Amino acid sequence: MSNKESALQEKELGNQAYKKKEFSTAISHYQKAIELDKTEMTFHNNLAAVYFEMKEFDKSIGECETAIEVGRENRADFKLIAKAYNRMGSAMRRKGELQGAKTAYEKALTEHRTPEYRQNLSEVESAIKKKEEEAYINPELAEAEKQKGNESFKKGDWAQAVKHYTEALKRNPKESKIYSNRAACYTKLTAFDLALKDCDKSIELDPMFVKAYLRKGNVLKAMGQIQKAMDVYEKAMEIAPDSDEAKQGYKDCAVRQHSSSDPEETRRRAMNDPEIQQIMTDPAMRMILEQMQSDPQAVSEHLKNPEIMRKIMKLKESGLISMQYR
Repeated sequence: MSNKESALQEKELGNQAYKKKEFSTAISHYQKAIELDKTEMTFHNNLAAVYFEMKEFDKSIGECETAIEVGRENRADFKLIAKAYNRMGSAMRRKGELQGAKTAYEKALTEHRTPEYRQNLSEVESAIKKKEEEAYINPELAEAEKQKGNESFKKGDWAQAVKHYTEALKRNPKESKIYSNRAACYTKLTAFDLALKDCDKSIELDPMFVKAYLRKGNVLKAMGQIQKAMDVYEKAMEIAPDSDEAKQGYKDCAVRQHSSSDPEETRRRAMNDPEIQQIMTDPAMRMILEQMQSDPQAVSEHLKNPEIMRKIMKLKESGLISMQYR
């Protein structure tokens, strides 16, 4: 029996021991395989796997490095090289060496692209980003940036205020008041979608923070989404029954809801709604609406599609189309 054949026998014995979690026995067999055939990287790869399971990550990384070196020298299959890099990345990741793990996973992907390797790289990149964000958190510096934002807001420099509040949120992403303050800036800049997003985040962090509800109500009112604004003001009044701003906001919406009959005003308010904008810019919906103008009876056919029905009802409720399309 040749040395290569004996080495393969030792590898099989090592594999059997590995499956039984008899790691010391597995190590012994893999080491014998390496002694018998120093040109086969798989033995080093398998030995690295044993050390990984034993949580001896430095040894696992060392065997991966040796495996890659042996593989390069003997023109091993690129898939085996990739496997060694991937295992090295996993060992580094378990050690907390995230940048090293990222590099190893990237090298694995240059050798052989698999969903597993891409997923590993994506996960470690997310972990690196999270670690960097956590290291950046500093409530004191967040407060300082918040104050700078407040000063810019008072001067009417809302774009600069947004920059300060954004930096403050990087330093303290759990502070609901900063989201509310940035929402106020976005409202001034008429970036209503961003303002709503910040209001919602502020409310998520502090469901009892009434100012976030008031700002959300104001944004919805400015967008012409009167009923939604009334619902938000109503919620604000539940939290703070004595809030004059909530009462006045609700009253203003009620008056507008019952008094506005100007078609142009109705259209202007409706087109401030991002969902309405999306519907109206959808080529398929525009074609359907044009067909409905020339053939009002066509609407009954379109209403058989639940999604189209939802969109048509949304336009009807906004006042952009009338009952003639039934």
